[in-house]
Amino acid sequence: MTSEAQAVTRTVAEVPLARRFGVIWWAALLASGALVLLLGYTLVSVTFVGIGVWGVNIPFVWGFDLINYAWWIGIANGASLFAAILVLRRHDLRTAVNRFAEGVAFFAVVCAGIFPIFHLGRPWLFYWVFPYPATFEVWPQFRSTLMWDFWAISTHAVVTSLLWYVGLIPDLATLRDRARSRNVKRIYGVFALGWRGSVRDWAYHQRAYRLVAILVLPLILIMQSTVAFEFAVTLVPDWHETRQPLHFVATGLAQGLSIVLLVAVLLRWGLRLGPYIDEGDIDLLGKLVLASALVSAYLYVDEIVAALLADRIAQEATFNRLTGDYAGLYWTAIVYSILIPQLLWLKAARRSTLACVFVGISIGVGIWFDRFSIIVGGLQTDYLPSIWRTYSPTLAETGLFLGTIGLFAGLLLLFVRFLPVVSMFETRHDEHEEKSS
Repeated sequence: MTSEAQAVTRTVAEVPLARRFGVIWWAALLASGALVLLLGYTLVSVTFVGIGVWGVNIPFVWGFDLINYAWWIGIANGASLFAAILVLRRHDLRTAVNRFAEGVAFFAVVCAGIFPIFHLGRPWLFYWVFPYPATFEVWPQFRSTLMWDFWAISTHAVVTSLLWYVGLIPDLATLRDRARSRNVKRIYGVFALGWRGSVRDWAYHQRAYRLVAILVLPLILIMQSTVAFEFAVTLVPDWHETRQPLHFVATGLAQGLSIVLLVAVLLRWGLRLGPYIDEGDIDLLGKLVLASALVSAYLYVDEIVAALLADRIAQEATFNRLTGDYAGLYWTAIVYSILIPQLLWLKAARRSTLACVFVGISIGVGIWFDRFSIIVGGLQTDYLPSIWRTYSPTLAETGLFLGTIGLFAGLLLLFVRFLPVVSMFETRHDEHEEKSS
């Protein structure tokens, strides 16, 4: 590698190779570590006591567990779908955001995978949902949504991790070559898979990278639709709708893009990566987030119109979400995920770090309330008025949710510390193309 090529990405490479890191990073890591300890405590209590520590009960057989599962899957799907499209389109924005967008998707899958396993009540028997011939010839129930969750999580984890890792290989080799410590060189060298930067290496890498990106597109749409069909195949009046997959895909994309925008502005500010994640990149991300919010707004309007044309029971169930005990959740979702993002019409807001952080967090919060409204509000009014009740989450459920946020933040912080958050090989490639032209 020439000295000119090294200079292009020196700032990015120096971050994971630095011997010391800032106080802010350590404080954030300690805070996320505390939440991870909370996660461990709640998981242990669920394992030894059972899911009776949650607030779930008839008719609320699903509560925070499915809400949080659907929420994390939405982040993973939106971020990975966005990253895969940028890879296939060879868009300039991929250089700035692809690396951490792929990381966000993978970490969100890890958090999502916790909930279906512990919802079983006996998490040590999680392998029962695997499609294998059991000793007593009792096969898993293929119509069970637990079986769907197994395929959704496992497939998502494999494909998302491959997309992230394949893109990292050339940069791992760069860190191997620049590392000062012999042990660090060996660690990066193992994961770089003997990369030497030959023409053959690059040919295989680009084919593999694009192949995994191609696999992501149909799989993400299928997986997000699978989560939605867990609702649509039931007889719950407000869930038994074929519009559910489109709603989950579109709002999941908005959610994923908002988290990518949030991480982008924080990395740009915290690691001083302005030359690599410039104002133009943030501005374009803001426009994409705004566009996805407008699509979500259309789907909310479509939901109301569809309810007006539905049968009486479905009408009552839908409008109970809008005006009943949980109406505040529905309208909070509208405000946070639809109205607040309209700030991004202003160029000044798209270029403002504080505004982008505010909008990114608000959309994530709004989509979480949307999932709460759909799941809890949908289950509240079933066909039997005698079992209509309200749902109150317990401290154990709240701790589990906060713990997964801590796990996600901790994984992201470790990623920032030990791996390049911006694709160095893509940056060098774009720099070379600019000079050639």
